Amino acid sequence: MSACARASLRFLARMLKYFLLLGGTDCLVPYVDVSIVSQRNSRRRSSGRVVLLGSGIPPEYPTHDSPVDPGGGPILKGVILGGGSFGLAMAHVLGRKGVAVTLLMRNRLDAETINIDRRHPRYLSDIEVPVPTCATTDEREALRDASFIVHCVPVQHSRRYLRKIAKLVPTGVPVLCTSKGIDRKSLSLMCEILPSQLGEGRSYAFLSGPSFAREIAEGLATAVVVASEDRRVAFDFRDLLASESFRVFTSADVVGLEVGGAVKNVLALAAGMCEGLDLGTNAVTALVTRGLYEMQRIALAMGGRASTIAGLSGVGDTFGTCFGPLSRNRNTGVRLGRGERLDDILADMGEVAEGVETAFALERLIKKSHKSYRLDLKFPIIFGVAEILRGDRTPREGLEALMGLPLRPEFIAPVSDARANRRRPLIVVSDYEIGDSDEDDRDIDFAD
Repeated sequence: MSACARASLRFLARMLKYFLLLGGTDCLVPYVDVSIVSQRNSRRRSSGRVVLLGSGIPPEYPTHDSPVDPGGGPILKGVILGGGSFGLAMAHVLGRKGVAVTLLMRNRLDAETINIDRRHPRYLSDIEVPVPTCATTDEREALRDASFIVHCVPVQHSRRYLRKIAKLVPTGVPVLCTSKGIDRKSLSLMCEILPSQLGEGRSYAFLSGPSFAREIAEGLATAVVVASEDRRVAFDFRDLLASESFRVFTSADVVGLEVGGAVKNVLALAAGMCEGLDLGTNAVTALVTRGLYEMQRIALAMGGRASTIAGLSGVGDTFGTCFGPLSRNRNTGVRLGRGERLDDILADMGEVAEGVETAFALERLIKKSHKSYRLDLKFPIIFGVAEILRGDRTPREGLEALMGLPLRPEFIAPVSDARANRRRPLIVVSDYEIGDSDEDDRDIDFAD
């Protein structure tokens, strides 16, 4: 029997199992809602029986008892924290999957406009908000009986915002974070801020990758990564979000994913400055490439993996942000390169350019965690961007400083690691623990 035939039989066998689990012909419906909450995050058992198509396991999770979808399963309730561009984009992703979503916003008039006109008055205003989505400023009502939460609040405002709503967040409900950056005051990543405010008794996942909000909302092809230390939650969010136009990979490297998502915004500022100065393709390409090396050094120092930086949440997100016309950070850099003042640019934007605050946070974090001499030689791009934003030098002076750095080998490995590096195997399986089952599908999850 050919490999293709064996694969087809396995697929048919699995579908038969789902058919029987769902109760015969009752499972033959065009759409069945899936749960994104693992068994250990449950608050009460649902009266309906919904099967996670990725694992075949009927989970427990908080749900609405009514209304009920055509397949007999309970309807999920998702809450998106933040009504900005990316919060709206996530509402589109979930809306395409038929998931009821509530946007928790600050501005009452904006919320009313969404509910009445189906459009946000300022962000992505030309794109209609999906029908399953509603908006509110009532935190208690929005969070009541939430099945899952998607956090889309900018990093610099997240700690205070989460502290405000912490007591209203249902126990055990998992959180997916899309915010990218480093908190300037505490020098914390979101994977540290979220548990400190919402508690350790729930699972957290983090989404990153080249994902402009407008393109997501328009349904253009997008690929992202969801990272979590909890394998089941990573897979559940993957199954909840994934569609024909929204590809979701999974990872266990939360730190690497977060570092990539933070540093790429700073590199985009630098890339924009190159463009604003009309320095040409050679200059911006070299700068972004060397910036990725700095990104990798930071990720490895914090416990992340080089392979994550080489993936969608590192190189992929950096390329999109540094070269994409929709990037706020890149466009901020372009205007700086053309001589505009930073304060004027930020006042004119109306949205957050996370790279500005992240540059200062990274500068402090590197100085605090690296005790070696001349850190400006190891992280010249990050330090240079921070100096330009602070007004210590102009973008052109920053470029001249980069071009005047001492000549040296492209990559310098620590002497202590040289022998170990020569013996390192070509393939290392270091993600979630491998099970004994022949049906383990991690190779597909992580490599297709």
